[in-house]
Amino acid sequence: MEMNGGSSMMAPSPPESGMGGMEHMGGGGMMHMTFFWGKRVQILFTGWPGDQGIGMYLLSLLCVLLVAALVELLSGVSRRVASSMPITGLSLTALHALRIGLAYLVMLAVMSFNVGVLIAAIVGHALGFLFTGSGLFKWSRPTVDPAGGDAFSSTKA
Repeated sequence: MEMNGGSSMMAPSPPESGMGGMEHMGGGGMMHMTFFWGKRVQILFTGWPGDQGIGMYLLSLLCVLLVAALVELLSGVSRRVASSMPITGLSLTALHALRIGLAYLVMLAVMSFNVGVLIAAIVGHALGFLFTGSGLFKWSRPTVDPAGGDAFSSTKA
């Protein structure tokens, strides 16, 4: 097609790599666009864990799991603190901002499309909820106030 000035516009050619589901990233790395299994992955930072072996991959999965568990822990702590002791709105807001920031980091890690990272995030959230929100352990049970409502309810009887 001829445009002003005689330049032509052509549709971009398909990728020549034949690596269906992968797009090329700057710096020579590859970014998967579909879920995949494998230890060669980049999570959050260029080259981490990258191609540094199974040990670094497992360490990165542990980090994702722990951050996801921390998100759930902060959620339980903020609910309990808000219901049991006077605390300023600014302090609760800071706690909320920290929790949401960590949750976004977990989400970005999952966007690496690595199935191991996805499983680590789910297990981390599940373990965090088990320990802080499920009521299975004594410290995770909702407290009951004298008015008959529990600490997590928004209305009192």
